Amino acid sequence: MTLLSILEFPDPRLRTKAVPVDPSRIGDADFQARIDDMFHTMYEAPGIGLAASQVDDHRRFMVIDISEEKDQPLVFINPEIVEEDGHQVYQEGCLSVPGIFADVTRANRITVQAYGRDGQPFRIEADGLLAICIQHEMDHLEGKLFVDYLSQLKREQVRKKLEKARRSSAA
Repeated sequence: MTLLSILEFPDPRLRTKAVPVDPSRIGDADFQARIDDMFHTMYEAPGIGLAASQVDDHRRFMVIDISEEKDQPLVFINPEIVEEDGHQVYQEGCLSVPGIFADVTRANRITVQAYGRDGQPFRIEADGLLAICIQHEMDHLEGKLFVDYLSQLKREQVRKKLEKARRSSAA
């Protein structure tokens, strides 16, 4: 498996809207290997979700595993939220915005339809952390980051903080 490079804010490639995956290509060896590489990268980071857009692959798919044991991998290909209800505030972080956390309001309960890793369509109801993670990763597929929910001033502060951290680590 390959450890992929995760794009970091404010990289403009993170703003690219992902295109749908051709369902007939889901079983292709290259696509399946890409899913494996994304899980490997997410687990090593460590994280609980990773959208293809974050690794400069602009197709509509993402991997998630919110389990403590990292043994409940979920793959969502061409995901769509078909129902949402309520709202919750959660302090989110992101592998593309390292070290930054902020409160974001999202739907509390969602119903998502997607294709699974096996190419079969499925529908899942999610709430709590799983619902938050799905919505967060789906935002990436739309070219949106959790910092977009912050004020412009806070977003600029985040950008400057990350630039300073990059300069410090490069020195």
